[in-house]
Amino acid sequence: MKWTEGIDKLGLGLYFLLCIFAIANIYSVDQKLGEKQLVFFGISLFVGLIIFVGRSKFFENMAGIFYIGGVLLLIGLFPFGKEILGQKNWYKFGSFTMQPVEFAKISTTLMLANYVSGPDFNLSNKKSLYTALGIIGIPAAVVLMIPDVGSMLVFIAFFIALYREGLNGLLFGIGFLFAGVFLISLAVNPIYVAAAIVLIIGGWIAMNYYKMSWNVISIASIVGSVLVLCGLAFGSPYILEKLPKHQRERIEVLYKGEKAFRDTSGYNLLYSKTAIGSGGLLGKGYREGSVTQGKFVPEQETDYIFCTVGEEWGFVGSAILILSYMVYIGRIYYLAEKQKSTFNRVFGYCFASILLMHFTINLGMVMGLFPTVGIPLPYFSYGGSSLLAFSIMTFIFFKLNYSDKNSLV
Repeated sequence: MKWTEGIDKLGLGLYFLLCIFAIANIYSVDQKLGEKQLVFFGISLFVGLIIFVGRSKFFENMAGIFYIGGVLLLIGLFPFGKEILGQKNWYKFGSFTMQPVEFAKISTTLMLANYVSGPDFNLSNKKSLYTALGIIGIPAAVVLMIPDVGSMLVFIAFFIALYREGLNGLLFGIGFLFAGVFLISLAVNPIYVAAAIVLIIGGWIAMNYYKMSWNVISIASIVGSVLVLCGLAFGSPYILEKLPKHQRERIEVLYKGEKAFRDTSGYNLLYSKTAIGSGGLLGKGYREGSVTQGKFVPEQETDYIFCTVGEEWGFVGSAILILSYMVYIGRIYYLAEKQKSTFNRVFGYCFASILLMHFTINLGMVMGLFPTVGIPLPYFSYGGSSLLAFSIMTFIFFKLNYSDKNSLV
């Protein structure tokens, strides 16, 4: 049919596959929650249908209003939010709860795409750069103050979209360098880390000595970088000690193992890895997982839902799920790159990068490669706010892609 031309069937097909498989796994953990997630999925499809029949320019034109609304919803958590599982990042209306940070990701995506697609945007211009960073930084700062460190980390995804639009990749290198120094200094004597920093930077200077332009500014920059990195190395253990006990233990689990904290922060991870490892090649069978059916992993239907897949569907099922996510995220990047409109392209890159961050952090978390930070697996973890927010972004992007394919421009 003519009206279906421009609908990306592969992308939407993978969306339906992930959502349906997710509902089946949530149902395995808790039948009532599985039924509720099916209702949330139905609501998401209804909202998606409204988005698809609407005007694609609506989201571009209303980006500013959505952004202000998203930030105000985040700020409203301080006086009106309800604390759940130690974090005051929910609104509660009777039996209904809503997590505004999920929708703030949508509004920030819309606002950033709107600004970057403007005629005066140029990342080589400091005003443009600082404004773009401000658009990202304002909601990220509020989220950090909640505090919701996991969700704050997801805002790094927006820098991937900016990199596509010309942001200097050196910023990523600096960010990884600081993170690396912080984490290594927790496991290795800071004196050794500081010595390594001096040797590495000294070696780099020796290799590029005759190519460099030596002046007061360049010398001050090198000396300052060395001092800051060495200061971070010596300050990392102190920073760790000042963190709340549960956050400190979540980081220490990476170095000492989950068994050292089996009764506290390592409990979930211990049984998560047990469940995944016990699945073997083909799994124990649907609703046959002893860890899953025994309710050994608290909140298994949310952040730790992947261990259900590992136990009941095994290595093969887990690999198929991971491959499906990789193809889906890659497909969105591919379609985003082909968009004629800058707004569409930036929105697509932001959307794919948010999915990538959630996917990477969540899987790393349940397998003990990343601290537990409360990041849901997109479309898969139980929760109406998460599923609805990701579905809204899904249908907005595929609507933009549909309009782009049918555009005469």
